Amino acid sequence: MTILEDSMTSTSMKIGFIGGGNMAYALISGLTKNLGSDGLTLHVVGHHPEALARLAAGFGALTHTAIEPALGACDVVVMAVKPQQMRDAALELAGVLSAAKAAPLVLSVAAGIRMRDLAHWLGGHAAIVRCMPNTPALIGAGIAGMVASAGVTPVQRAIADLVMQAVGSTLWLDDEAQLDAVTAISGSGPAYVFYFIEALQQAASELGLSQQQGTQLALATFTGAAQLAAQSAEPVALLRERVTSKGGTTFAALKVLQEHGVGAAIVQAAKAAAVRSAQLGDEFGA
Repeated sequence: MTILEDSMTSTSMKIGFIGGGNMAYALISGLTKNLGSDGLTLHVVGHHPEALARLAAGFGALTHTAIEPALGACDVVVMAVKPQQMRDAALELAGVLSAAKAAPLVLSVAAGIRMRDLAHWLGGHAAIVRCMPNTPALIGAGIAGMVASAGVTPVQRAIADLVMQAVGSTLWLDDEAQLDAVTAISGSGPAYVFYFIEALQQAASELGLSQQQGTQLALATFTGAAQLAAQSAEPVALLRERVTSKGGTTFAALKVLQEHGVGAAIVQAAKAAAVRSAQLGDEFGA
């Protein structure tokens, strides 16, 4: 029996969500599938009646329009609000945490907001995990970079892992500053992929293929290449070289990409995203 299983044998897991948007929906859907409704009590605080109604009808969530004392009895409270909303939400939650018998783990999925600022708004709350998921979480294929504050116990760390693994895989970091890089690579990364797919679709159209044909080819190519890279023990660079015969079609294509500095532009784009992630922490921090 794992440390998490041992801690949860007598009671169901209680999870609160502040924010009922897409990420909260994805996490709740994944948790319900993994744990079952009998082993899960869900509280969701939100301001959009339709979203709350969908969560109540689909997963039996107990919904609220304001932060309630019930969140203080949860094992974990997921802060699933936008960075600019985090301060107000945390200040409201602080009163609930101060009155709780056993303060829950607080898990933040907001970009840029640093743990020290969140702890300050929460009245010095010690148990915080900050994570950066990405949108493939919506289909259970996400990845989340995660870092824990010094006050997080082994059981709470396992709970955080369980929550985020409901929608994909997790990568734990020792340095919170690395989350800016995670945001740049995997948090914003799906948009880079979609951008490249759009370009391939345009190229397919200009080469005489229909929109449907171009979309089918682009999506299947990206999916297949990504799966090949994930399942291969060989470096991605070697996989690329094996497709690239000197003087062949791929060689001609990559030559154009290199001449236009596409690789360097992607690196610079990711660095810009990392800088912006750090700026969000400065803008919306304490």
